[in-house]
Amino acid sequence: MRVLEPGALSTIQDLGRPGWFHAGVGVSGAVDRGALRLANRLVGNAESAAAVECMLGGLEVEFEIPAVVAVTGASVPITVAGRHEPPASVLFVGAGQRVRLGTAATGLRCYLAVRGGIAVEPVLGSRSRDTMAGIGPAPLRRDDTVPVGAPPHGWPLVDVAPVAGPTDATVRPRVLLGPRADWFRNATDLFTGAWQVSTEIDRIGVRLERCADAPALQRVDTGELPTEGMALGAIQVPPAGRPVVLLADRPITGGYPVVGTVIDADVDALGQVRPGQCIEFRSWQL
Repeated sequence: MRVLEPGALSTIQDLGRPGWFHAGVGVSGAVDRGALRLANRLVGNAESAAAVECMLGGLEVEFEIPAVVAVTGASVPITVAGRHEPPASVLFVGAGQRVRLGTAATGLRCYLAVRGGIAVEPVLGSRSRDTMAGIGPAPLRRDDTVPVGAPPHGWPLVDVAPVAGPTDATVRPRVLLGPRADWFRNATDLFTGAWQVSTEIDRIGVRLERCADAPALQRVDTGELPTEGMALGAIQVPPAGRPVVLLADRPITGGYPVVGTVIDADVDALGQVRPGQCIEFRSWQL
């Protein structure tokens, strides 16, 4: 597979490299894990196979030999050899043909899976690019040649997966308060009113701003904590009071208090939010 245009940021991602926290290495992997898994299932790969994660679209690739691909995640226009194709469906690409992803109308990240998986050399058991640590294959560049693995024995079981893609509507993730809710005058203010996604958004996290007249999160202690572990979906609150929801390439430790953590089932949706979009957190209990 040859890269003709890499788009704004296209990286190779699988489901990450768990088990290396003791060495200071985070998990990384796809930000929207559900979209990656679906793309792989559509082409008959194992769910953990590596694919291309593309931010906002703009990716264009050419295949030297026939290929089977699928595109999931953000709502991007898809063309194969100039013909328009539907998302979340099995697409057959002939030798010398091109796949192009336009600009996403909604959502932030789309996933291009190829039957056989992206076969770059794994690092610590994963082919994912960790943009914070600089581990794994470099982001795609124009004229890169990307190896594709041998096709699996099984064939796709469906032609299309009728799933709803990301929208620009308000996202309502569920949050378990703590472990540092007691560092705030009223931690439940997190659930009052809406938060707006700022322009400071990447694979590390999503920074939020308060909307309208909703109350700010006020800390009762201006000190800092000893460094402690940071979970996927942790909502860190720096002294300025602008929360950051941590995503795939988050630091594995941090000193800012965590007011709550987005439950695992709702983290993928935060990987698709765009600047200006609203988020309303909902309280969740074990």
